[in-house]
Amino acid sequence: MIRVRFVATDGTVTDAQGADGVRLLDVAQAAGQPLEGTCNGDLACATCHVIVDPADAPRLPPASENEEDLLDLAPAATRTSRLACQIILTSALDGLTVRIPRS
Repeated sequence: MIRVRFVATDGTVTDAQGADGVRLLDVAQAAGQPLEGTCNGDLACATCHVIVDPADAPRLPPASENEEDLLDLAPAATRTSRLACQIILTSALDGLTVRIPRS
């Protein structure tokens, strides 16, 4: 199991786990995080926007051009913003920390 830490807008921390190959969005929703994922991962919205901890960002594969385009529309986007539906958990991401941005 891959460990993931979610940091809410109020600073509350929720630790969760997901299996290798599972989308971060699915782990977040199972852990009760407020990520909609309206398009179900079809790269048609940015309702699963998260901010990856800067120390963890280099461990992720680069965002696709489509993902980057959607992040341009996300409120409170930062240079380490990603869409949780596009992050697939692997052992290389064990201990990943992401923040839930203010909407």
